[in-house]
Amino acid sequence: MATLQSLAFSPALSHSSHQPRSLLMGIPSGVVHQSAGSSFNGQRLCLPRSRFTSNIQNQKMSRLSIMMVQPKIQFIKGTDEQTIPDVKLTKSRDGTNGMAIFRFDQPSVFDSSGEVGDITGFYMIDEEGVISSVDVNAKFLNGKPAGIEAKYVMRTPREWDRFMRFMERYANSNGLQFVKS
Repeated sequence: MATLQSLAFSPALSHSSHQPRSLLMGIPSGVVHQSAGSSFNGQRLCLPRSRFTSNIQNQKMSRLSIMMVQPKIQFIKGTDEQTIPDVKLTKSRDGTNGMAIFRFDQPSVFDSSGEVGDITGFYMIDEEGVISSVDVNAKFLNGKPAGIEAKYVMRTPREWDRFMRFMERYANSNGLQFVKS
């Protein structure tokens, strides 16, 4: 109690021209209640913003970034493709555009497409969002589905970079590696 009174009456702190700031629990520092049995007169105490408060805000932000989505590929929204594709990349000489060709042999979507619905597109999903394409072709052998080829065209360097971030995450989570042809 003595420490609080000496801080409250310190001339450097009590005559500050700053507005009161909120403390950690949301109670303004300028609000002081005088109890009936106390001789404390309730002078305002202004404190600088605590580093502890900013650390708590940083921890909250880092908790949000920890919640990441496992990178996945889908042909029907909500149904993850279990088959790992063979991916071929091409890029123009000037680096402004490129194409990724995904080849799936016996994809799992054929097993569940009758139950879930029709193939609606090609969706690459990760923590940044969804990259999609409608350039999807099914391959058939003897009237039975055998594979899927999906193409994703990147028209800008920004789209290329975004695709490469997805592929890096997808490769890391599925144990894939890059092989230069």
